[in-house]
Amino acid sequence: MGNRGMEDLIPLVNRMQDAFSAIGQNANLDLPQIAVVGGQSAGKSSVLENFVGKDFLPRGSGIVTRRPLVLQLMNAPTEYAEFLHCKGKKFTDFDEVRQEIEAETDRITGANKGISPVPINLRVYSPHVLNLTLVDLPGMTKVPVGDQPADIETQIRDMLLQFVTKDNCLMLAVSPANSDLANSDALKIAKEVDPQGMRTIGVITKLDLMDEGTDAKDILENKLLPLRRGYIGVVNRSQKDIDGRKDITAALGAERKFFLSHPSYRHLADRMGTAYLQKILNQQLTNHIRDTLPALRAKLQSQLLSIEKEVEEYKNFRPDDPSRKTKALLQMVQQFSVDFEKCIEGSGDQIDTAELSGGAKINRIFHERFPFELVKMEFDEKELRKEISYAIKNIHGIRTGLFTPDMAFETIVKRQIGKIKEPCTKCVDMVMSELVNTVRQCTKKLAQYPMLREEMERIVTQHIRDRESHTKGQVLLLIEIELSYMNTNHEDFIGFANAQQRINQMNKKKAAGNQDEIMPERGVNDRFKVIRKGWLTINNISIMKGGAKEYWFVLTAESLSWYKDDEEKEEER
Repeated sequence: MGNRGMEDLIPLVNRMQDAFSAIGQNANLDLPQIAVVGGQSAGKSSVLENFVGKDFLPRGSGIVTRRPLVLQLMNAPTEYAEFLHCKGKKFTDFDEVRQEIEAETDRITGANKGISPVPINLRVYSPHVLNLTLVDLPGMTKVPVGDQPADIETQIRDMLLQFVTKDNCLMLAVSPANSDLANSDALKIAKEVDPQGMRTIGVITKLDLMDEGTDAKDILENKLLPLRRGYIGVVNRSQKDIDGRKDITAALGAERKFFLSHPSYRHLADRMGTAYLQKILNQQLTNHIRDTLPALRAKLQSQLLSIEKEVEEYKNFRPDDPSRKTKALLQMVQQFSVDFEKCIEGSGDQIDTAELSGGAKINRIFHERFPFELVKMEFDEKELRKEISYAIKNIHGIRTGLFTPDMAFETIVKRQIGKIKEPCTKCVDMVMSELVNTVRQCTKKLAQYPMLREEMERIVTQHIRDRESHTKGQVLLLIEIELSYMNTNHEDFIGFANAQQRINQMNKKKAAGNQDEIMPERGVNDRFKVIRKGWLTINNISIMKGGAKEYWFVLTAESLSWYKDDEEKEEER
């Protein structure tokens, strides 16, 4: 490839970057680019402005860069800037460029200092620049300012990782020299995603602000924390210089003088400074693009082939026929619907053999997880006996009770039924999250239409969430219904069934005339119904009659009538 061909590489990637931004796919394709990372106020903005030789980036306290800025520098005879979002409009006043960046940032993120991964594409033409593309990312922060979201640190980190985890992304890690390099936010994240230091270029700013007697010589000589691509030191304008509108050209002269006159950096002067940094970045990016282009071309060609196949399907339509788009959209929506149904109902095609998915997972939630959650409910029999005892005593008040009151029984049982609420709502939540996962899986086929995919996921997920609140309402209503009336006359009610059985046995014995056998063992004085693991047993209740004889019975309608008859006979005797 000739030298001219090499020069065309960066503009070629710029055109690709613009194309992908326009269709909303910038972060999804692994384009060769340089991402600028660093902590807040590490001096990223100043480095970029020094490249251009103009003040054009927003400044202030807190997070200033709140969207990625794709800055494309193009060597050209005249000096102007243009944005992708207002194509054709040439900005010659760089103050207006700053205002436009601020306005465009607020348009997407709102004015609450939130952040967004949607990039702003800015192209600057100038005779003072070398062809170079940089992505300026938000500075890493620890503390939310004003009404920023509380998780701003995590949000910024996630956004940075979207860019810097890609293999084709070089990192320009900007760290200030006046704080400990071991704590540098930029180098921390670089070490995490590029442990070998293969794609990291170190930039050390604020060398002129170091304490007297200290220097960054070991770092700049690549001895302290070595990087494959090394470190370059720069000296930016101070805040005072910026406020006083000190000319950038004069500042670059002062920077050169600083390196030439400083005893620690004099021998490195030719490999330091903004101009050298720009030259190195231009070379490294060009070489990087040359190395990564074949793989990128292959990837794009395979995507192109699949899209061309789709285009073939619509060839029968007239190019101006709007029904072509409608048909394509309908087909995609129907395909999603079919895929979703297959995932939930189960199907013979494309079965996942590695793990459970969709309907099978939901089935497991109902038949394994839900019963397990019910069994897991804590149950302490000793504690329950105590509760029953207190409930009975409290309901009787100052009276000493003869029979176990129904209210005590209901109070205790209601508390047990109430415990079912938690496992039930947990079950709904588990099914819900599985449905949302399934929706995500089924929209994968729409990956090349990211806006359609996003909208489709949003609408379907919203519908599922609406149904979720109805479902929870129904589940809780069912539990309320169970709590509102307890049918103790049901055949499943063990206590009742046992009582009936015992009465029948007693009646048989009574017919045989053996009165003594009706008597239970003496000393049975367990006076309450014990509710255990959901069943109720009615234990013996003993009554002293006139201190002479003891009758024993289990309380049901029949036994009451039998007890009454017995008393009358006793009277007759």
